[in-house]
Amino acid sequence: MIKLKRLNQSATIVINAELIEMVEETPDTIIKLTNGTKMVVQNSADEVIDLVIEYKQKIYLGLQKNI
Repeated sequence: MIKLKRLNQSATIVINAELIEMVEETPDTIIKLTNGTKMVVQNSADEVIDLVIEYKQKIYLGLQKNI
């Protein structure tokens, strides 16, 4: 799960990084999920990518420690 900020809202949302299909900047950042849901967020596409990489590293490195 990654934390993002919705556009024009102060609320933080948490989404499942495994469900992200596409991230687009037009100039707002739009995240499209595999279920068809689209969200506009304040975070840049590069920030979203970095958060997904960080999330996946935590998951995969955690698995390696348990083997």
